[in-house]
Amino acid sequence: MEGKTPQESQVVLTQVMGPAEANVLGNVHGGLIMKLCDEAGGMAAIKHARRPVVTVVVDSMSFHSPVHIGNLVTVKAEVTWVGRTSMETRAVVTAEDVITGEVTHTNTAYFVYVALDENGRPVPVLPLRCETEEDKARFERGAQRQAYRLQQRRQEKV
Repeated sequence: MEGKTPQESQVVLTQVMGPAEANVLGNVHGGLIMKLCDEAGGMAAIKHARRPVVTVVVDSMSFHSPVHIGNLVTVKAEVTWVGRTSMETRAVVTAEDVITGEVTHTNTAYFVYVALDENGRPVPVLPLRCETEEDKARFERGAQRQAYRLQQRRQEKV
């Protein structure tokens, strides 16, 4: 199996944030940002596996700054690590003030998905082919996160 590069599965979602997305503070709901990250991450995992996937872990979701109503939100997601049936994706969110042109990095998130066969059972996926030093470093950090997730899962069963 040759594998795919992170760039081959990259997904970019862009959406304007309107008043319907506002929370009580007048910013965009964090839950909506999380949903967009899951959608983009899921699509990147599907593109990599060319199979349906399900979300199994929201590893982390960092909120660096608020997203304001009227901002153009862009979520870029790509596969960062691949196991036998599971894939980790990284989603980076930016918000652009379309009047000033200022772009702010607002969120970073990591999700894990499992590829499914026709019967809804986990199925092996192609490996991740890391060609750049950045891809290799992200893969290594993803492997470390996966090892930590597995350790936490073992401790939860005790």
